[in-house]
Order: sequence, then structure tokens, then C-alpha cells
Amino acid sequence: MPASSRFLLSALAPGHFPVPGPPEIAFLGRSNVGKSSLLNALLGSRQAHVSSTPGRTRAINFFAVSDHADQPARVLFADLPGYGYAKISKSISAEWPSFIDPYLRDRPTLALCLCLVDANIPAQSSDAQILAILRDVGRQFLLVGTKADRLSGNGRAKAVSALRQGLHLGEPQAEPLLLCSAKTGAGLKEVWSSIFSLAAPPSATVPRPAPLS
Repeated sequence: MPASSRFLLSALAPGHFPVPGPPEIAFLGRSNVGKSSLLNALLGSRQAHVSSTPGRTRAINFFAVSDHADQPARVLFADLPGYGYAKISKSISAEWPSFIDPYLRDRPTLALCLCLVDANIPAQSSDAQILAILRDVGRQFLLVGTKADRLSGNGRAKAVSALRQGLHLGEPQAEPLLLCSAKTGAGLKEVWSSIFSLAAPPSATVPRPAPLS
């Protein structure tokens, strides 16, 4: 896993996006799904702000990730605003067309979308809608079930089955699903492995990994 990361910038408009460079990994998920916690666990730092109030992230926050501090970024992480939280849903939905939709549809270096869902609750309609959008625009995605430390051994298999069915996922080879925990670190190596297996530049073709769930 990469050893160095740094906050790059916050973008509130397409003109604020970084100059296209290394492959970008977008993190999407409902508010309070544990997106910032997972980002921090993957980065090995506390760069992504974890708020007690869901929906605080309003910009796309970019992080440069490299193997060593003195090397260029290997990938960029893009932390997108959360969705689906009632108190801020109107303001967030008003911002989506202005800079998030163009990012998901048009960004040439967006290589992979990590779609985070809470593994402890049933599939949500808003998550299904996001996956439908990504399929519509041809974006490759990896579904990640968060907070897996709260599941028992048997509960993990049941959660995977329920999420796959509730979100109408295709075959595991084509639309993989991983479980992980930012709290215990379980599944993080598998997430990293999938990121670097799947996140080739959009113009390149790489074999998909064997199903991990």
C-alpha cells in the first residue's frame, strides 16, 4: 500500500479540478456511511475530516497518493459530498448538477468509483440510483460495504447476498463487492488490491481481478 499522501485541493466547480494526471479514484456514499473514516484508514492519516454531523463535505476534496513522499502521485483520491441525508439533501442535490455530475460524466482521468454502502442495513434506493448513473455513463465501480466489524461470521455472507440482490448487482467478476472496516482494518488490503487492479488509466485495458466477495 502507498506510504505517502497529501491533501491537494477542494473543488466547487469543474474549473477547480486538478490538471488531469494520474488515475483518479472517486469515493461516493450516503452521508454517515463512514466515507471519511475509510479514506483516513486507507491513507494512514487523518486528512479527511470526520464530522459528527453528516453531510459536512460540500466540495470534492482531492488527495495525492504516492509510494514515497519524494515521488509523483500514483493515484488521486476524490472525496465527493455525501448524499441522502434529509437535513441537507436539498442543498446537496442543488450542487450536484453544477460540478459533481460533470466530474462523474466527463472527467477523463476518473478510473474507478468506490461506492460505499453500510453493510449493516438494507440496500437503499439512493445507492441504487448512484449505481444506475455510473452504469449509464460507463464508469467502472467497486462496491464497498463499510462497518463490517459489526457483522458476525454468518452475518457477513448474509449482508453480501442482501446487498448484491438489493442493488441488482451483476456477476461478482463484473461488479465486485467487498466488506471492510475502518475501525479494525479488516478488508483494507483487499480494497487497495482492487484499486490498483481496476484503476488503470481510462484508455488502458486491464484484466478484472477474481471476485473477492
